[in-house]
Amino acid sequence: MKCLQYALIGLAFCLGCLGIEACRGGQTQARPLTARYRLAGPLVPAATTMVTAWDVPDNPLDDSTLGHSPLSEQVRWGYQIFVNTPKEAARFTHGKMSCNNCHLNAGQRERSLPVVGLAGLFPEYNARAGRLISLTDRIVDCFMRSENGTGAIEDGDGPSAAGDTQDALPSPASKEVLAVAAYLTWLSKGYPVGKNPTWRGRNAIPPDKLIPVDKLDAHKGEGLYTERCTSCHGGDGQGVQIGDKKAGPLWGPDSWNEGAGAARVYTLAGIIRYTMPYLDPGSLTDEEAQQLAAFITSKPRSRYPFKTRDYVSASIPVDAVYYNARQ
Repeated sequence: MKCLQYALIGLAFCLGCLGIEACRGGQTQARPLTARYRLAGPLVPAATTMVTAWDVPDNPLDDSTLGHSPLSEQVRWGYQIFVNTPKEAARFTHGKMSCNNCHLNAGQRERSLPVVGLAGLFPEYNARAGRLISLTDRIVDCFMRSENGTGAIEDGDGPSAAGDTQDALPSPASKEVLAVAAYLTWLSKGYPVGKNPTWRGRNAIPPDKLIPVDKLDAHKGEGLYTERCTSCHGGDGQGVQIGDKKAGPLWGPDSWNEGAGAARVYTLAGIIRYTMPYLDPGSLTDEEAQQLAAFITSKPRSRYPFKTRDYVSASIPVDAVYYNARQ
């Protein structure tokens, strides 16, 4: 089976010479995409395989209409940060995760936490923070949690007293945060303010399919992982290099930390259910995705030192397994 999987990966590279046309805003434009298919609105369809992993329907690096104003350059840099966060935003990235590892196709893939059209929804209420948050607040959270930005100050016992935590951590005014905000805002141009796009929130397990966390079996999930996930993520969960891309690390110090959304069982299960395995996305059942998530969230990962600031005005979600005991 694995031999067939690797053969299919090779086929994906061979298909890279193909191109498609995509429509947006009533205009047809040539796009450097790798297979002929119809976009799902502005997004790469969820059913497409890793053949389309390199497809970006709206790439500011290739958009000749963007110009060269300071704002345009920020949009381009924000895109580069999004797809290669450890290189472009190294001071706030203390793991090996990029935004693109969860928000596939530069945030432009259906049912993979797409970010197109979302900038105009902020500020919005965030239950974890217990307050309204801005777009830049949300980006800071991603750096702190998914990119393990708190690794700069985390010494195993909480923030280090030796360093200036304000300089070590991202803020809404950090240049990297503002650049990502510029990219997300560019992707939201022309979309209504304050209205959820139809593609938002479609990567969740249906409520009636949720299995109680204490009924999930990490050992069963481990068996599924060995069978369905190791060809890309490796037996050690740290990712396999495939061309110029590498599957994201799923646990350990290079992965997202305990405070990230993907550290929640049901959140991670929704991501897995509709985006993985990349050679056959959507082929896992709701139960299988949850068993896999239970296995991955049973693994160690970097500590998030500010967990006591989360869910102050709300109950800790039952699937937030790293929050079971406040630390």
